[in-house]
Parts: sequence; structure tokens; C-alpha cells
Amino acid sequence: MPEPFKNLFNVSVIRTMADHLASVEGNFDSEAFVAFATEGLERLEFKERASRLTDALEQYLPHDFARAVRILCSALDPNPEDQQLPPQGIRGWPVMSMAEFIARHGQAPADVPKSLNALKDMTSRLTSEFAIRPFLINHPQLTLETLRTWVTDDHDHVRRLVSEGTRPRLPWGLRLKDFVKDPSAVIVLLEQLKDDPSEYVRRSVANNLNDIAKDHPDRVASIAQTWMIEADKNRQRLIRHALRTLIKDGHPGAFKALGYESAHIDVLRFSATTPNVRMGEDLAFELDITSKIKTEQALIIDYAIHHRRANGQTTAKVFKWKNIVLKGGASLSATKRHTFKHITTRRYYPGLQHIEILINAKSVAKADFELLPN
Repeated sequence: MPEPFKNLFNVSVIRTMADHLASVEGNFDSEAFVAFATEGLERLEFKERASRLTDALEQYLPHDFARAVRILCSALDPNPEDQQLPPQGIRGWPVMSMAEFIARHGQAPADVPKSLNALKDMTSRLTSEFAIRPFLINHPQLTLETLRTWVTDDHDHVRRLVSEGTRPRLPWGLRLKDFVKDPSAVIVLLEQLKDDPSEYVRRSVANNLNDIAKDHPDRVASIAQTWMIEADKNRQRLIRHALRTLIKDGHPGAFKALGYESAHIDVLRFSATTPNVRMGEDLAFELDITSKIKTEQALIIDYAIHHRRANGQTTAKVFKWKNIVLKGGASLSATKRHTFKHITTRRYYPGLQHIEILINAKSVAKADFELLPN
């Protein structure tokens, strides 16, 4: 079995962290720190262990914030990029707890500049994407001004902190509600990073745009269309990744951004070949289409299941099927099976349901089927 994720914070890692802290601060009580941080460790999950380690830093670092920051930054590995060398300081998962210490105790207005500089130093040893978010909430103007200077930083980890730290809906991170409502300030930063030389940064830009698309789909589709103008392969790949949710949802603007125009096809036949389905069984369906034009066309073929709800209405859920290039005058025959199985995120109700075929985000055919009670 693979090692549990929580064991990334283990006694050995914590003891090594304590040794590095003691090497730069002679009065640091490393034994007491380790004892505090590892008490009941086996009972704690990953985030609880990270939080416990931050609690230990609170307990054993000096209460003077400026002095505590100097100790933490001085204990960082001076060569984080050279993975061939043994660590000469702290890097990896303990940095998550160090950054959280900065987020907890560095919010006083006079401390914010040194806090942000500390997070900048720490991010290249792991990431500060979670810890910077309280500063965006509590000190948005100063933090955004700082991030605007980081978009041209020499270090790709720092540039990625700009794009990843400002994601409105970062998993595990605080929700940036102001950016959920109006992402304009974030988009300005992403604009400057869209052609970053690092794939690590560009991937983060794409994930940020995908976050924004969940609340502002039309705006992201419009941005994608603009960015696609004279885009090189790297930017095209970024845009495709950024539009993944919109494509799955069948947003027409997203399809247009990726060059998928309205499909010129005729549907010769579409049917649900298993019109009665029980839970655990498959809905089978068949589709025959033919091209109406002489030139080839790129097609994204998806299908939507219109699930019945408790009130008798239906709601659609889109599923991916095929991406093809249909030659001029050619035809396509395709079959598919969709399994109905219990999942925690959806409750199924028996009765009349529908399946719909979407080609380049446009509905081209529908069929009914009956979901039978068990």
C-alpha cells in the first residue's frame, strides 16, 4: 500500500525542521518543539498535522514577529532548486506550516510588507499559495501592488504564486469572495503571465481562468477568443486547459474560441436502444450522422442526460464522448453505453428521462428512456 499522505508530516521531518531552526537561533528549544509538534501525531490527518506544526512554531518562536520571521527565513534551504544536494535548510512540506505562521501573525499593517517578502522567500521551497490569501482579503491593495511587481520576478515559483495565490476558488484555500464577484484585478495579473516561459506558471494561469469561468463564463470565453489571436502552441494549450469546464458545460463561446464552428451535419438516426433501464444497468444509444459540406470539419460530440428530479422536472448533465474530424461528405456511425450507478453527489428518481446529443455545443438530437425502480 502507498504511504498515507499525512505521513509527509512525520517525526523525522519535524525533527529535521527543529534542527535547522536551532542552527540559526541558539535559544530555540528544539526538543520541546518536537515533543509539542508530535504529541498525538498518529491521530491527526494531514491538515491537522500541518496546523499542529504551526501551533508549535507559535509556542517556541520569539513573540516578536520581526525576529520570528528572521529566524524562519534564515532556516530556509539556500539551494531549493538543486534536488541533488542534501537540504541545507528547511524545504518541502514544513514550509506550509511556516507560511501559515506568517499568515496568522503578520496581519498588522506595519508587518504586511515583511510578511509578503517572507512568503516570497518561502514559496520557492514549497508554496505560499494558501498563506497569501488572508493578505488578499485583509490587505487587498498592498498585496495586489506587491503581486504586480512579482509577475516579472526571475523565479518561476514567485510568478506562479501570483497566479495560484489569486485563484478565486483554490481547493483547500480560503475562498476569495471579492474576486469571485469581480475578478478584474486577477485578470490583469493573468494577462501578464499568459505567455510566461514556464509551463508551471502557464498551467496555474489556466487553472485560475477555469476558476473564474465558474462564475463568469461569458467573460472567460471572451478572454479566450482574444488570447487565441496569434497564439503560439503554449498559449493555445493554456487556453484549452482553461476552458475545460466551459467545454464540458457546452458553452458556445468556449467552442468558438477553440475554432469549433457550427456543425454542418445531418442526423440520419439517433435512438436509445435500451429504452428501459434499471440502476446498475446501461443506457445504450446509437448515432448516425453525415456531413453536408465538401470540406472537413472538427466536431466535439457530447451527450447530456436529463435526469429526473423529485418534482418531476429534469436537469441536464453533460458527458464527453468523441472529438473527431469528419471529412467532407463522410458519415459516422457511433454507439455508446452509459451506466446508471449510485453516486454520492446525485440522487436518481425513476420515470421518464431524456438523452440529448450535442455537437459543437449545439443540440442535434434527443431521445426518451425510462429509468425503472429497483
